Amino acid sequence: RFSLQASGGGLVQPGGSLRLSCTASGNINSIERMGWYRQGPTRQRDVVAVITSRGQTIYKDSVKGRFTIFRDNAKNQVYLQMNSLKQEDTDAYYCNVRTWLPRDYWGEGTLVTVSS
Repeated sequence: RFSLQASGGGLVQPGGSLRLSCTASGNINSIERMGWYRQGPTRQRDVVAVITSRGQTIYKDSVKGRFTIFRDNAKNQVYLQMNSLKQEDTDAYYCNVRTWLPRDYWGEGTLVTVSS
């Protein structure tokens, strides 16, 4: 089992930056990927960015070139560096761990608000 603790959300002006952090407690060797999702108006969680155990990264098209996901395996942490934020990035962001089973674990959402 995993428990996830996310932080770093907040209010930022358009064009600004935020960094989300997520710490996973559990066996890192069972993790296939870690990532960030956001809720969206449909309330269905859509992938923002994921990073696999091999370091492969996948991004939602609308955030490519603006967001960067990276991991600190020694600390069981995953980060999402968000630059050039837009109002449409406003959302609740959720940290995710997917194991090799596969099984998904979710952290509580952290709210990102982009507004002038």
